[in-house]
Amino acid sequence: MSTPPQPHLSAIVGERRRLINIAYRLLGSLTEAEDAVQEAYARWYAMSREQQEAVESPGAWLTTVAGRICLDLLGSARVRRERYVGEWIPEPLPDRTEWIGGPGDGGGADPADQVTLDESVNMAFLVVLESMTPAERVAFILHDVFRYPFTEIAEIVGRTPAACRQLASSGRRRTRTAQAATVATAGQAGLVRLFKKAWEARDIEALVGLLDPDATMIADGGGLVGAVLRPVSGSERIAQYLLFIADKAPGLTLLERSVNGRPGLVAQHAGVTVTVAAFSLTDGRITHIWATRNPEKLRPWTESGQG
Repeated sequence: MSTPPQPHLSAIVGERRRLINIAYRLLGSLTEAEDAVQEAYARWYAMSREQQEAVESPGAWLTTVAGRICLDLLGSARVRRERYVGEWIPEPLPDRTEWIGGPGDGGGADPADQVTLDESVNMAFLVVLESMTPAERVAFILHDVFRYPFTEIAEIVGRTPAACRQLASSGRRRTRTAQAATVATAGQAGLVRLFKKAWEARDIEALVGLLDPDATMIADGGGLVGAVLRPVSGSERIAQYLLFIADKAPGLTLLERSVNGRPGLVAQHAGVTVTVAAFSLTDGRITHIWATRNPEKLRPWTESGQG
């Protein structure tokens, strides 16, 4: 005799994309987001049939459990990042249209294909989220990005709805600078293309001209590959460092790619992605460069075989 289907099975499976979207924004890591969502599902399937049937809204249950898991992970992440070698950058995401595997069936597809790319995943925004407390980040993301009511957020954070409202308000204030910097982005693709050409031509004057005088570049190697351990500040210093890299790594190829929904660059060596760079600009000049080199954070790029 065949086993009857589990209650709410289609609804449970259909929640995966939304949960991945929430968890990535909360954690800034696709790998950790996938683990958090998998753990939430594991807890659901560990319940008895009677316990599952007693859950009025499986989707809300999964969101609450995944949110609590992410809250715990954010607390432990602070400790881990204090020990991290060099600077920590949120894990960059490719555009799903560039994901060679293509949209899958939602179950076996890589989580990168399930993250909706919008303003709440651009790199500047994710970096600001890193400055929030875990509770602020959860309250802000769930309310301002996903429109969850504070009564539901209170269940996850373990505080009153009024306290969650204050947390979200505090998080909102922190993001205003990042949001203002991302308003005018129409020229980003052209600016990134000029940056690529200047780097390929080893034109230091052109590079300096494209960079804001107070620009900052951060590289994340995680201690696994070579990367500058502290931020590089100032247009001239950044340009000099970029040309040093160009001379040190002959045969490097730059490709124009969407990074977290914005025009960026991917550096490949012998067809293998070794660096993913995201950019932020203000008044027609590049103000921030985030270069991810940690191979553990480049899985969605290397496994896709992008070229």
